[in-house]
Amino acid sequence: MVGAPEGLGVRDGHLAPCPASPNCVSTQADQADREHAMTPIAYGGPAASAIASIAELVAAEPRTEIVTAEGPYLHAVFRSPTMGYPDDVEFYVDEAAGLIHFRSASRLGESDLGVNRRRMQGLIAALEAVLK
Repeated sequence: MVGAPEGLGVRDGHLAPCPASPNCVSTQADQADREHAMTPIAYGGPAASAIASIAELVAAEPRTEIVTAEGPYLHAVFRSPTMGYPDDVEFYVDEAAGLIHFRSASRLGESDLGVNRRRMQGLIAALEAVLK
């Protein structure tokens, strides 16, 4: 079993940067980095409400475990269907900026064939519908 990588969590308002490998996406990556960058979600409400909605959506996903949900931060592990490979998914609600940031990264391998980006696109669409 592969343990969680070091550096997860929020430090000075930032999630960990993506590695050079293409198996990670983040709203805090340089927006010119088309391989890793995604757009944060605009959100003007309280962090607690957003995290509760995120936790509910994430908990409904198969093969998923919420590891941490504290304050404006949530960390979950999603596992692939066949081999159970772990991917770390993090959300951070920046109330001051009115944004929800996220990061999704595979723990193993080099390429994820777009799995992290597609996962986050689906979660974001569902979250935006709930937060309206």
